[in-house]
Amino acid sequence: MNAEYIVNIVGLSALFAIIYLSILVMSKMKKIQDLNSDVNRLQKALEETDEQAKLVVRTDMELNRAQEELDKKIKSLYALQNLSRAMSTTLEENQIFKKIDPAIIKELGLDKSMAFLWEENAKKFQLTLSVGYSEADAEEIRSFLDYNQDAYTNFINAEKTISSTLSKKDDTGKLNIYNKFKVNSFVLSPILPKEGSKGILFMGTDYADAPITEGDKELITILANELGQALENARLFEKTWKAQQELEKKVEERTHELSLALEEVKKVSARKTEFVSSVSHELRTPLTSIKGYASILSTGKLGAIPEEVKLRIEKINKHSDELAQFVNDLLDIARIESGRISMSQSSEDLKKIVAEVADLLSPQLKEKQIELKFDLPAGSDVAYVDRGQIKRVFINLINNAIKFTPEKGTITVSSHKINKDIQIDISDTGCGIPQEAQNAIFEEFYRVDNLINQQLKGTGLGLTLVKNIIEAHKGKIWVKSQEAKGSTFSFTLPQ
Repeated sequence: MNAEYIVNIVGLSALFAIIYLSILVMSKMKKIQDLNSDVNRLQKALEETDEQAKLVVRTDMELNRAQEELDKKIKSLYALQNLSRAMSTTLEENQIFKKIDPAIIKELGLDKSMAFLWEENAKKFQLTLSVGYSEADAEEIRSFLDYNQDAYTNFINAEKTISSTLSKKDDTGKLNIYNKFKVNSFVLSPILPKEGSKGILFMGTDYADAPITEGDKELITILANELGQALENARLFEKTWKAQQELEKKVEERTHELSLALEEVKKVSARKTEFVSSVSHELRTPLTSIKGYASILSTGKLGAIPEEVKLRIEKINKHSDELAQFVNDLLDIARIESGRISMSQSSEDLKKIVAEVADLLSPQLKEKQIELKFDLPAGSDVAYVDRGQIKRVFINLINNAIKFTPEKGTITVSSHKINKDIQIDISDTGCGIPQEAQNAIFEEFYRVDNLINQQLKGTGLGLTLVKNIIEAHKGKIWVKSQEAKGSTFSFTLPQ
């Protein structure tokens, strides 16, 4: 009984031990599972943290590269700006490429550069820029371009920039750039002025760790465009300068010809003046005799003469006076032109001079019932003139106005001050002067072709004499007129 009891006790104890151990094992297993779950979570968190760290590192590296690229672009833009300024300081084509300093090319992050212009007539390329190459290398490359001129002229005509940023299987391979120019990366851009020789701008680098980027390509394309514009400006300037030189030469030649012609005209004018003066003097002697004999005959001192003869003698006397006046006008014009008449100038009252002329011409004014008005306000009624000569001017101009103004018309003499001069205007309500005749009426012997001039005799010297007298006073004379509305003769006199 005791043994069995003990066995039962032991069995129960073993069972409880097994149960306890089972519970303990299950508890440990649960803890292990929880620990594994925590380990997995930690592993996942570590992996996520690692990915984030890698992303941060990659982002930082990309930002650094972007910053470096931005710094490089800013530096390149400054370098490009300096190049543009340098090229804009010259208008000589052979100096433009010399403005591209090797130091500025280095600022662009490059170490090699070349430029060529295609000479169409010579069918060859001209080397205009070489940086980073020896003379022998540069000549070798130039010869290579000449040998492959079709490929490179086609490249120029295509007007597209190419670079090593493209696949090496593209058109760059046809140009054999890598081997001949000895670079790891490059940009090749056409230089395209509107007129004249076009060309090629090459820029490259040997540095494998600093290849040319798309940004570099854009900047070098801009530089090629700047070169094209600079060449265009230089050629346009040279063309303009040559045209100016030719024009100046032609102007100089023409001026010389005109000077010779003017000298000849002066000689002819002097000879004409001398001739007119001589002939006028020669005419005065027989005119004086004719007039004297006519006067003696008309008085009847040599015996009574029939009325018909007397009328004809009066006509001889009248026409002798007209011819004498004509000769006097010719002499006066010749004297004024030659400077043999000196103007005896003094301050004169124009109102008094015009009043004297009005009194002298009053018979003609009354005959045609023409009203003569004066408007010579204070301040513009005194001029520094030769009284006798200016009186002749008023006589001629007012007499002409009377001649061409119909009955009951009006003539107005007015004046006003212009700076240091006085302007006199003599206006009428006459028949007017045709536009085409207004520039010629001051010429010697010119008479307007109208009905009044056909009916009245004249010499065409009156206005010429007036013009010479005014110009001798350092003044000017001109006319404004409309047919059927009247004319205004204006002239200036010193005050």
